Amino acid sequence: MDSLQVSPMNPDNPLLALRDKISAVDEKLLTLLAERRALAVKVAEAKLATHRPIRDIERERALLEHLIVLGKKHQLDAHYITRLFQQIIEDSVLTQQALLQKNLNHAHALAARIAFLGPKGSYSHLAARQYAARHFDSMMEIGCLKFQDIIRQVENGQADYAVLPIENTSSGSINDVYDLLQQTSLSIVGELTQPIEHCVLVTGNTDLQQIETVYSHPQPFQQCSQFISRFPHWKIEYTESTAAAMEKVAALNSPTAAALGSEAGGELYHLQVLERNLANQQQNHTRFIVLARKAIAVSDQVPAKTTLLMATGQQAGALVEALLVLRQHNLIMSKLESRPINGNPWEEMFYIDVQGNLESDSMQQALQELKGLTRMLKVLGCYPGENVVAVEPRSE
Repeated sequence: MDSLQVSPMNPDNPLLALRDKISAVDEKLLTLLAERRALAVKVAEAKLATHRPIRDIERERALLEHLIVLGKKHQLDAHYITRLFQQIIEDSVLTQQALLQKNLNHAHALAARIAFLGPKGSYSHLAARQYAARHFDSMMEIGCLKFQDIIRQVENGQADYAVLPIENTSSGSINDVYDLLQQTSLSIVGELTQPIEHCVLVTGNTDLQQIETVYSHPQPFQQCSQFISRFPHWKIEYTESTAAAMEKVAALNSPTAAALGSEAGGELYHLQVLERNLANQQQNHTRFIVLARKAIAVSDQVPAKTTLLMATGQQAGALVEALLVLRQHNLIMSKLESRPINGNPWEEMFYIDVQGNLESDSMQQALQELKGLTRMLKVLGCYPGENVVAVEPRSE
């Protein structure tokens, strides 16, 4: 094997040679990760041929425990190994899942037009990129000012997919998006969850006390309300998106102006991070849904989720009766959201996420029974569950 090419030792800065060595090791790691992903694709092809499920929890756990034992021999602690390989296993699962879905739906498009909220740098933009990276070679980015504009782009055929935030672990459900789902003919074809790490972003040298005006979308202000309350002199200005806020602050180029948004988005506007980790909750995540004009089929080899929209009668216990149908068919409800029906005071629509494949016998039987119990029932989409629950090693 060729020896590492390193910088000659500089007595004034002996770290240079060491950093070169670390960079060389990092490049090797990238090569190995790419090799592992290629093997994951071959595993998916084998599972496709033998019709085996994508996930094998016991195999994943045994692998993790074996790696922890090996890691100890190299003085690597169990927590570090666990976190690292949980990420690698998640990538493997999602890579295999995407391959099975492409095969089932004959979806081999190399590029896609994806609409999202805000200009480049918004959280929705980052989520759209994340979805495209998993499913396409490239994407055409279509930034929109409003949620309704995003949906209209796909309905009119000007975009192939819409990426919309649906709920956040800190601020809760995004009602405007739920209300739009009542009106559109689009189908939910995917989901993804993205960590939200809000930062105070500025153009140059300043400090928190010097800031007078802060710009952002209403959601970050809600999610960071405890941090914001520490600075009662700040004037809050709402924008259409976090990216619009960054754009505004970059244009102002003032030490008294700041934006709330992501570090990655701030880099696109040459903004610097003044403060990190602002959210009320340490684990701050947003779930996004992906909409398209045509519904998709979901392989029975991958975990599936089905989203239903229904209106029950107003008699006592109507909703309970409907939910009991799901339990009787061993279908797990992971989300229940209610929204008022426009024009019908005191009446509500219910959005229900169910862990199950639309084509399964249990789901089909449940839907038949629900039709007899509800005034309206609509399937908003069946899609792969892309929130991979990490396997934990058995406690020693």
